[in-house]
Amino acid sequence: MVFSFFKKSPEKKMVARPAAVPRAREEIPPLSGELPDGRRKPPAPAPAAGLARSDIPFATPVVDSDLPPLDLSEFVFSETETRFQVEDEVDPIDAEAEEAAMLYANCQDGAVRALLEHSTRLHRSGAGERLWLMLFDLFRLTSQKVAFEALEIEYAQSFEKSPPGWRDAAVALPVQAKAAGTLFFKGELTGDNNVGFDAVGQALEKTSRLRVDLSKVRRLDAAGCERFLALLRKARQGRREIDLLGRDYVAALLDSRIAPGRTEDRGCWLLRLEFCQLAGQLEAFEEAAINYAVTFEISPPSWEADRVLNAEAVPLTLAAVDQLVTDAYVIKGDIRAARFGDLPAYAAANNPVLIDCADVTRMDFLSAGALLNVLTTVRRTGRQIVFLHTNYLLAELFRVVGLKSVADVVLARN
Repeated sequence: MVFSFFKKSPEKKMVARPAAVPRAREEIPPLSGELPDGRRKPPAPAPAAGLARSDIPFATPVVDSDLPPLDLSEFVFSETETRFQVEDEVDPIDAEAEEAAMLYANCQDGAVRALLEHSTRLHRSGAGERLWLMLFDLFRLTSQKVAFEALEIEYAQSFEKSPPGWRDAAVALPVQAKAAGTLFFKGELTGDNNVGFDAVGQALEKTSRLRVDLSKVRRLDAAGCERFLALLRKARQGRREIDLLGRDYVAALLDSRIAPGRTEDRGCWLLRLEFCQLAGQLEAFEEAAINYAVTFEISPPSWEADRVLNAEAVPLTLAAVDQLVTDAYVIKGDIRAARFGDLPAYAAANNPVLIDCADVTRMDFLSAGALLNVLTTVRRTGRQIVFLHTNYLLAELFRVVGLKSVADVVLARN
């Protein structure tokens, strides 16, 4: 049996109603009649809500294109996506200094002057001073003495202090009197460290004054203290001087090894007494000497008053970097497309690695990049790298290429 309510009624065919759309300014024309096959025409597309494109002034025309649609399936826009970076706000002084350094490296001196003169009118205090100092160096390096002197007056009025002094760019900075060659003590202060003690002995044969840096020493023993004490005595007998850096740190290591009444580590006791003598610490020397005599039941070393005349009133600290070593790697003139092929050999034989830039008038970006490549490799060996007498334009270039991440930059003293 077939029930009638399962049958479809042909005369009551359901027709889909068009979606409701906002009424446009003009009435939508009524739909046309049915097609011959009984179907209706599809409704005309409704206009979008709001303004039509033709109503927008200066709207760009829509151009039909036969090109395939854009494939955006692999597009990622996420804060966690590594290729998407939001730039931090750039400091205007940094930006102007960077642009000036790059223009100067590219020999666009006129553009550098215009930029920096505009900057000095805007920044007349605080951090903007470095832009003034860059302009001073530009005038000096390009021999514009009249402009330099005019800038001196403005600088003194703005910053209320003395401006940099003029010096001829063609004249190199005077060579300072040699202070002391520097040697980082290699390894620990232990009796079996032949490499470290031999290096000190060989250095003493080449120079009359040596600065030994003990700041990397982390361990010592009695035998090592006796060997080091013997080196100090040998130097004194040969009328050679040894300055010790990091002496207070080693003194703390010595104090942890000695104790009144414990007859061990006699070499540590003796070196501790020597350190008191070198520092001119009479009271500390006398206290240690009494404890030494009680512990070992022998006479301690005597205090030598004549050595106090040359002793430091305070413990030695690291001196200015331009007084640390006798020689430096020197860069001169207008540096173009340099590769610095001899720098690795110099760096392998010296620590710290000092690079004298007193006579550099200009360096291009390519050379600065090559310098960074060389010194990055040198820095991985643990060596300290210092640029000396760097002018402000060159220092900013070093900042742009990233050299300040591997080296210290000491600016020229004006």
